[in-house]
Amino acid sequence: MNNRTTVERKSERELVVTRTFDAPARIVFEAWTKPELFKRWWVPKSMGMSLLSCDMDVRVGGKYRLEFAHGDSQAAFFGTYKEATPHSRLVWTNEEGDEDSVTTVTFEERGGKTLLVMHELYPSKEALDAAGTGAADAMSETFGQLDELLATLGARTGPS
Repeated sequence: MNNRTTVERKSERELVVTRTFDAPARIVFEAWTKPELFKRWWVPKSMGMSLLSCDMDVRVGGKYRLEFAHGDSQAAFFGTYKEATPHSRLVWTNEEGDEDSVTTVTFEERGGKTLLVMHELYPSKEALDAAGTGAADAMSETFGQLDELLATLGARTGPS
């Protein structure tokens, strides 16, 4: 697992996170769209958080809702899927704030591996600033956890 997560601020409102996974796009896409897989990697273990519930209706117009606990506090993230193209693209809104942000994830298969690009467009510079670098650190950890999950799914590619 020598894949590195890169996080770049592309503008005042945009953040782009990139990583290559050692698995075909079909399997990486499933890990993002099947609740039973998603809950196994999404929450950064080092933060002491737990995912209480994970409801995902991955289709255009479908909704998602993720409920977290951290100590005595709870929070929910929710929104609507705008695009869901199997094995290549997901777009959803994040509706828990005053203004929606939009997340786009693309899955590009390259020789049995998948280049994943996650693009987050925030409603304002202030909203992106509020997300802070903690979110970027968390993505690095969660993508590492996704690598571990993909290995358990037998998704690693190698000489045949």
